This record gives sequence, C-alpha cells and structure tokens, in this order.
Amino acid sequence: MYTGAVILCVALISCSGDQPKELLATAQFEEKQMNLPHARQLYEEVIRLYPTSTEAEAARARLAALTPTH
Repeated sequence: MYTGAVILCVALISCSGDQPKELLATAQFEEKQMNLPHARQLYEEVIRLYPTSTEAEAARARLAALTPTH
C-alpha cells in the first residue's frame, strides 16, 4: 500500500501545474505517516528546486522542527 501511495504522489507531482505545492504536500503526508527520512528528503528537494518559493520557506521551517537540538 505504501508503495502505491508514493507512486500516486509522484504521478500527481509530475502532472500538476503547481509542483512546489504538490511536493510540499507530499512531504507533509510523509511526515504525518511518520516516514521522517522521506519527508526530510522531500522538504530538502522543495528547497533545492524552488528556493525562493513560499513552499521552500515552509519546508525550511519543517526541517528545523524535525531536526533534534543537542
């Protein structure tokens, strides 16, 4: 089931006209599913691909929240 959800999310991202928003939504979905490594990867991708977008700003905030402080 998980693999199917990921494939569906990737398909939606590639077909969408608002890729930063879709990518961020997928990252948020992965975070809610407790798939934190994949969520982090997707947040980093939002930042890398769309660094000046509002989605990148949100991704930076989520990455900061997911990063443990020592």
